[in-house]
Amino acid sequence: MYTELIGFTLETIGKLLIAYTAIIVHHRFRQEHCVDEALFSTMKKEQSLGILGIVLIVVGYTIQFPFKLN
Repeated sequence: MYTELIGFTLETIGKLLIAYTAIIVHHRFRQEHCVDEALFSTMKKEQSLGILGIVLIVVGYTIQFPFKLN
């Protein structure tokens, strides 16, 4: 029972770390301003989608957590 919950928690943390890392890379790349406007705009959209993805992972974890306790 607890093993499944621990695995679920670690998997969620891993997904969050990967998503966070991708967003940070995009943020640093955007700060350099060595890109044209089209790429800059695309990266801004990708960063927003990445943040939304993190929020959805956290919401999904919160919804599933009580069911993993049983």
